[in-house]
Amino acid sequence: MNKKHHARTRAQESSNAIERMYITMRHLFNRGFYKPMGVSGETLRESLLLLRPEIYGSIGDEKAELEGLLYVVDRLPYGIEECTFINLTSDEGYSNSHFKAIIPPKRRRNCFRIDNEQMNIEITRGRSEIYDILTHLTFMFVESHKISKRVLIDEEGTTTRDWLKLEKAVLSNQELTQEEREIAIAHTANILGRTFNELTTMYSSFSLPDQPERFLHLIYWLGKLAIEEVVNNKGRTVTFSPVLRERLGHHIHGEIWSDTIKEALIKNGLIDRPIHVISANMHSVMNSIFASQALKTMAAKKSMFEVYEALSQKENQELRNKVTKEALSKGMIYIPDTSGTNIDVQIFDTAKIDFKKTDLEASKVFEDSEKPVLFVMDYAFGEQAYETIDELLKPIKLKDKQIHLNIDSISIMGKAGILEGGKGDIMIPSAHIFEGTADNYPLDNQLSKSDFEGHGIDVYEGTMITVLGTSLQNKEILKFFFNSTWNVIGLEMEGAHYQKAIQAASKVRGSINPNVKVRYAYYASDNPLETGSTLASGGLGTTGVKPTYLITRKILQQIFN
Repeated sequence: MNKKHHARTRAQESSNAIERMYITMRHLFNRGFYKPMGVSGETLRESLLLLRPEIYGSIGDEKAELEGLLYVVDRLPYGIEECTFINLTSDEGYSNSHFKAIIPPKRRRNCFRIDNEQMNIEITRGRSEIYDILTHLTFMFVESHKISKRVLIDEEGTTTRDWLKLEKAVLSNQELTQEEREIAIAHTANILGRTFNELTTMYSSFSLPDQPERFLHLIYWLGKLAIEEVVNNKGRTVTFSPVLRERLGHHIHGEIWSDTIKEALIKNGLIDRPIHVISANMHSVMNSIFASQALKTMAAKKSMFEVYEALSQKENQELRNKVTKEALSKGMIYIPDTSGTNIDVQIFDTAKIDFKKTDLEASKVFEDSEKPVLFVMDYAFGEQAYETIDELLKPIKLKDKQIHLNIDSISIMGKAGILEGGKGDIMIPSAHIFEGTADNYPLDNQLSKSDFEGHGIDVYEGTMITVLGTSLQNKEILKFFFNSTWNVIGLEMEGAHYQKAIQAASKVRGSINPNVKVRYAYYASDNPLETGSTLASGGLGTTGVKPTYLITRKILQQIFN
């Protein structure tokens, strides 16, 4: 009894910590600024250390956490470790100036280095993005203070010999010889409480084409600013611009995005046709319809999944261009995003597709019907899913009359963390529950487990949790979800937001057909309950290709039949 009781309290502690973090982040946002390592940032730091989320590994230990650090710097702008002032802004016109946009490798967002001390980060995807960034910054600053603790000898700012050697290597600003690099790594290993071997293994993951010594640079500047904070009381500050605070939550970007799309539908005479909305990526629908035609010779020799695999490999840009060219010549309209939502769109007019030339079957009924339009949108980010779909499903005012979109179905394909099973498996939700609440969104999913059986991939059916942020989950919370009576099979960030918007439009506002069909399916990007297979352990590689296309093709089959 006691052990069970203890395990439950650790899960409760963790969910309290997550809740505290969200409330604190909203409070700091409303206040307009805070010092991450000062009194105002204390709750965030304490909660993060109490949580010890999976992605941040050993954040609670004395030694530095390298994989977590890599995960975070991939999602933050290059050079942020040198900045004392981090300013979160809305889209305020910096992209039309001499400032050059810095885009983090793993998150598309515009950042601008204003001067030596200041980095601006543009927020165009709503609250989830702010939570994401503040969590990453808190982690980074906690790590930076671990460094200063290990290198400061006294309050006056005297530092260890290791630190002086690292400083010398970094400030030389030259590419180091193998020997110099190894000497610097030896000193840094001592500073971080890690082995020489651990650092050598990770070193190149941090390197950038024009900065091979990025790792040393990062550690030096993180430590340097932490030392400034401790010795000279020069605290790093995060501010939120007045315009961002005024705009947040008002669907500004979602509205511009949806207006652009509706204009394109009107301009191309597609506004009255039945529409199938698909939230996926920008390749799988296009490839499923056009690859067999565009790459005839290859498709004759290989299985379709091998063709898709070839298309997903970095070096095969030429193959991808062929398919895109084919699609554009057969009625695909591509709308790159200019609204700041970072959601690109493709529109397919199925009247222009000759199904006899594809390897997808279309029923006689479909062939004779009024041909629908496929509307494919890239993945949304967290709460942004509500904002974009909510705007998209609103009726259009034309001349004096209101036109309701003729939405036939909405299909969502995404990737999610799985709690039973492993990378590449498929999850079919019967409901979404919103984390930290008992808010639940049951749905009548057109996809079912039996649709995917017999392909050598495990399929799970059950409830999915829509989490507030992926980077805050830890084992205890996940075990609690897994063992609870909610029958949770996985976790993701958008499901409840999409379903909330769909329900509002179909059941409450009456702006689309109340019986609109919905399809949700996810493939597993990681199993956070197995250590070593969290998101921080790297991408899916080709494991993701098969489930992605199985789901995409099943969605298309249902639409065409």
